[in-house]
This record gives sequence, C-alpha cells and structure tokens, in this order.
Amino acid sequence: MRKQYLSAPLPFVGQKRMFAKEFIKVLERYPEDTLFVDLFGGSGLLSHITKCRKPDATVVYNDYDNYRRRLENIPQTNALLAKIRPLAASTPRQKALPKETKDAILHLIEQEEQKYGYVDYITLSSSLLFSMKYVTDLSGLRKETFYNTVRKCDYSPCLDYLDDLEVVSCDYRELFDKYKDVPNVVFLIDPPYLSTEVGTYTMNWGLSDYLDVLQTLVGTNYIYFTSNKSSIIELCAWMDKNNTIGNPFAGSEKVEFNTHMNYNSSYTDIMLFKKADDQSIKMAS
Repeated sequence: MRKQYLSAPLPFVGQKRMFAKEFIKVLERYPEDTLFVDLFGGSGLLSHITKCRKPDATVVYNDYDNYRRRLENIPQTNALLAKIRPLAASTPRQKALPKETKDAILHLIEQEEQKYGYVDYITLSSSLLFSMKYVTDLSGLRKETFYNTVRKCDYSPCLDYLDDLEVVSCDYRELFDKYKDVPNVVFLIDPPYLSTEVGTYTMNWGLSDYLDVLQTLVGTNYIYFTSNKSSIIELCAWMDKNNTIGNPFAGSEKVEFNTHMNYNSSYTDIMLFKKADDQSIKMAS
C-alpha cells in the first residue's frame, strides 16, 4: 500500500504538516471525481495527501519551486551530509561551529557543487543553520553562522511521493485561467504568506501579488490558507465596509529612504504626500 505522508519528506518553508489531519477532514466533503488544482504546490504535501485520500480524483500539482529536483537528489544530499557529520561531531548539538569547521564544510559543499552542478541548499540549511533559517546558494551560506544541527540519519527515498499527480510548473495565474471554468474543480490555494520570509521561493512576492491571489477566490470552490500575521481577513472585512473610498494615495508623490539595520537586514521608510484643497497631506511610515 502506498505510504501517505503527513509532512513533506524534505524541509520546505510553509509546508502544511500542522494542517494535515484537518485538511483530510475537509477533503471528505468533496466527491471522489473532483478535480483538485494545487495553484501553489510548494512541497507537494497537499497534492500528495489529496491523491492518497481521493485516489480517483485528478490532482494537478504546480511544482513551481522544482521540489521534484530536490527529491531526485536525496541520495546525493545524504552522501554530502555523511561527510559533514564527522566534521561537526566535536561540537555539542545546537552550538555554533568554530570557523575552521565552517570553512571545511563550505569547502566540501563547494566541491560538491562543482562536481554535480547541484546542491540542495534548503535541506542543508536545516542541518547547519539556526532553526527555520534557510538559504538557497553558497554565497548565502557563507554569510551565516553554522550550528551543529546536522541531521543524524539519512533522508528516506521518496520514489512514490508524487505518484499519479499531474505535475506542471507555471505561473499560478496561467494554471487558474486554464481550469477556472472546468466543472467540479476545487482550487488548493496556499500562497506565500504576507509579512513572512519568502526568500526560498523562486518568485518575487509583495503585497499586490498577495492581494491578486484573492481574485482566485471569487466564484470558485477553494481551500485557502493564510495566517493572522497577514491580517488579510481583517483587511477584506474592512474593504467590504468601506468599498467607496477608492485609493486615498492616488495622485500623491512618494519619497523612499533605505535604512540598514545590519549586514543582511534593512527596511524602507516611505513618505507619501499630495496637495488637496491647498493643504499638504503627508504620511510617513
């Protein structure tokens, strides 16, 4: 019998493992012949669970972030971790690795990339960096402090994890347009969360992008994920009550100033201003 995963087999920011059991309950509400389209496929966990629970359903998985490549390279990743373990072994668990150990590990990783042309930096991040911190390339890894969080055992091969899914890789809007008028379709919508780290996704993502996703909810069957950090539900409720004001910033001018907190953290101060009724209206944040 096919194994059903309740968490993604490799680390992925924003995977829905905490929702897995509740998601299964929601799936039971839909007919067996439902078409499920996973617009932001991510780790494929939602698509995988859906196909396991609804084997007769068609499930379209949008692997925009190429999670498949990471799965295919599990043996290579295991081999690299096996070389890293003895280097980190002299440092207690969860403690920072000394510079010479970090340099030796970076040398191993650099050799690996030169030899194979690929390294799964996200998976390596979970074994070398502070909890929930991820990078996507060697230069990003060089900037970080290394910790002995190296996984003690190999990752299991996941040869059947994406079995029987229709796998595509495209912009979610293209996929939505393709299926929006198809009968009996349910969209799984799990976009990158607003106000959270999206550096590991292969896309640029801002407020307007996040709000654009809301258009996929209009008149459709969907299972949608968000968080209270985004305040999107509160925002939509406010817009519903104040839907006649338009854009209060229309016609204003903008001045920006970039502020650096440290070597890898910065934010942008914004001032918006315009003249209305001979009075200057200014806003700073």
